[in-house]
Amino acid sequence: MSWQAYVDSSLVGSGHIDKAAIFSAAGDSTWAATPGFTVAPSEITAIISILNESDKSNGPAATKAFAEGIHVAGERYVATRNEDRHVYGRQGRTGICIVKTKQAILIGHYGENVQAGNATQTVEALADYLVGLGY
Repeated sequence: MSWQAYVDSSLVGSGHIDKAAIFSAAGDSTWAATPGFTVAPSEITAIISILNESDKSNGPAATKAFAEGIHVAGERYVATRNEDRHVYGRQGRTGICIVKTKQAILIGHYGENVQAGNATQTVEALADYLVGLGY
């Protein structure tokens, strides 16, 4: 399956995610994205810093995320959770779920009519699948 098919079918096609993107874990390339969902290089760099930080509560990147928010596609989200391989954020009734695998970073955005738990489960399930494939 192509990377774009993962975005279109596994994420957006679930009905729980309305926009999504998949990046290399290094952040140097976009593997697939929903049209119009453009994450800036500075935004992906900040996200990688948060995900790679060993101290998920008090490290500098995590502290900045909780104080200033997470920026994705030009929007600011309040960081709500930062653990292991994922970071979640909310903006009113919408939000984002970001999950890192060995080789990829998945970003899923959900709309106001979606339960956050359903959206995060969708992104986490794809991440688990990719990990099983060695990604």
